[in-house]
Amino acid sequence: MLGLTLMAAILGLGLVMKASARAIFGMLVLVWAALVIAHLPIPGFSPIGRVLGGSLAGWIGLGVVVALVLIYRWMLGAIRTRAEAKEPQSPTAKPGSFSEAELDRYARHIMLREIGGPGQKRLKQAKVLVVGAGGLGSPALLYLAAAGVGRIGVVDDDAVSNSNLQRQVIHRDADLGMPKVFSAQKAMLALNPHIEVLPYNRRLSAEDAEGLVAEYDLVLDGTDNFDTRYLVNAACVATGTPLISGAITQWEGQLSLYDPAKGAPCYACVFPEAPAAGLAPTCAEAGVVGALPGVVGSMMATEAIKEITGAGQSARGRLMIYDALWGESRQFGVKRRADCAVCGEGRGAGDGQS
Repeated sequence: MLGLTLMAAILGLGLVMKASARAIFGMLVLVWAALVIAHLPIPGFSPIGRVLGGSLAGWIGLGVVVALVLIYRWMLGAIRTRAEAKEPQSPTAKPGSFSEAELDRYARHIMLREIGGPGQKRLKQAKVLVVGAGGLGSPALLYLAAAGVGRIGVVDDDAVSNSNLQRQVIHRDADLGMPKVFSAQKAMLALNPHIEVLPYNRRLSAEDAEGLVAEYDLVLDGTDNFDTRYLVNAACVATGTPLISGAITQWEGQLSLYDPAKGAPCYACVFPEAPAAGLAPTCAEAGVVGALPGVVGSMMATEAIKEITGAGQSARGRLMIYDALWGESRQFGVKRRADCAVCGEGRGAGDGQS
């Protein structure tokens, strides 16, 4: 059929010459229109349609089929475009703002009038350093991560051991032998990928303590030795950084918020000297019930959230004691000491006024 041969030749020539699809289609439409006209029974014209082949009905039918196919393709494209427009895009939060996923994640916080949206934003912008990824650090780190604290630093030089797993719930059996800071980082990011976790796999030293603490807004100390506690306290006093310090042994735990820059005592005001050997044994020496650090560590995280958001009454000037064996909680008022060797008068820690 001469007509179809002509159309095929135009299509092939267009492809060889790399013509645009619109140009090729336009030429084919012109040829098709000419073929239809050639088959029209027009008086005074020779019936050249018989030479070109086909029939009027056949060429018109071919045009209708092609038109239907093109309309169908156009409709599919329109439906696809509309579906893509309605499909929720993966939200990318601007700095300081929340993605849809974060708003849903922190909805229970935002509903609290004491926290709300502004408080949750302060949590997102906060930088908290946690010294110790053991018994107290484990629940504190998990709850700070879950709360959406934007940057969390973790300092510890120890590795996960089998005896840790009875109470240090941030670590897993598969983490045995791994540095605790990396095990903690893995667990925290698995819980909340919207935060930043900075691991410091080393023991805090007098040379770097002050510089590291100065990079954070708040410090939580959950270590199990007095040397580190006094070192952290001195660094916090020097930098004016609030310190939430906790301690546990056997069935009892305690915590307070030490902040001489705002009138509260520092750790050395309350505990000016380390107790004599044997009077305050470590967990390794005296044992500890596994759930106790979960209670006290969670209280430390709660006090941190309150401190960052400004909710409720802070633990400044209060030493809180929890006795798990008898199910009792009590607290004592504590004050700054003018003769404190760390934050007292003449020690460069400020005048202690808010």
